[in-house]
Order: sequence, then C-alpha cells, then structure tokens
Amino acid sequence: QVQLVESGGGLVQPGGSLRLSCAASGMFFRAVVMGWYRQAPGKQRELVATIRSTGDTDYADSVKGRFTASRDYAKNTVSLQMNSLKPEDTAVYYCYTRYNGGDYWGQGTQVTVSS
Repeated sequence: QVQLVESGGGLVQPGGSLRLSCAASGMFFRAVVMGWYRQAPGKQRELVATIRSTGDTDYADSVKGRFTASRDYAKNTVSLQMNSLKPEDTAVYYCYTRYNGGDYWGQGTQVTVSS
C-alpha cells in the first residue's frame, strides 16, 4: 500500500527557512516522479516542485531560487528546502505521486510565514 508521510512544517518569520520531508513507502521509489504541492486558504492547490526519477527538478516561478527539492534513494524520501520564506508561502504543503495508475497524497503539513 502506497503511503506518503510529510513532516517539518511550522511557524517561521519572513526571510526564514524550513525543510519539509516526505517518507514514501509501498512503491518502487526509484522509478516514480514525486511532487510537492501547496494549498493556501481560499486558493486552489498548486504545484510547487517536481522531482523526476533521475533527480532532475522543476519549480513554480514563484519559488524559483528560493526552494530546492531533492530525493534520497537510500531512505525513500523527498525533501523541500525552503529559504527566504514570504508570507505568501503560507499554505498546507503536500507530497504527491502517481503510481500504478493511482494518485497518492500525503496528509499535508502546515507552513505559516508570519512575524
């Protein structure tokens, strides 16, 4: 059974940093594309970063240069390092993958950027 479990959210001041992690199980991790999404109150869920099976990454324009996504093949985890955080980064962040025809989401972790 595929499971994605996020951790690492919290409250941070503008300009600060946070690191999110997502532990994946029940899949052939090396072969899947992983994604980080976020959803702010009253807004649609949006794609933040994509990490391909090769480790190559793509980012939304709004986070380029500030966020870095990575994956650890030994630990079956993906991470999202978030620097220079802004109040508009406040959202629930989700880990996502599509595997064997199914869409899988983590439970989400809250990131709040506020002074």
